[in-house]
Amino acid sequence: MTLSGRALRLTVFVDDTDTWHHRPMYTEIVHRAHAAGLAGASVFRGMEGFGAGNVVHTTRLLSMADDLPVTVVIVDAEEKIRAFLPQLDELLIEGLAVVDEVEVVAYRGRQVTT
Repeated sequence: MTLSGRALRLTVFVDDTDTWHHRPMYTEIVHRAHAAGLAGASVFRGMEGFGAGNVVHTTRLLSMADDLPVTVVIVDAEEKIRAFLPQLDELLIEGLAVVDEVEVVAYRGRQVTT
């Protein structure tokens, strides 16, 4: 797959305890992105944050060590990201999803030797 130039970055913010049919929400998003043939997805765990509920969640307080922020980032061509959005809409009960324009300057995988 080749990816260069203008693209979209889809960033999804959820809590690490959010689930979809007993599976972590971030895992479901990544697997759906993979099945949709998107260029790639990465999950990043946050140390601290707050969202629409206006409650600060942090690793610094033992009692608040759950519901930490998790971010899923997916970059691909605009048409592929836009085609994926309905699947995301089906999943998100709580959370935030944003799309922004980016420029891909490098997209290389490992060389496969046969």
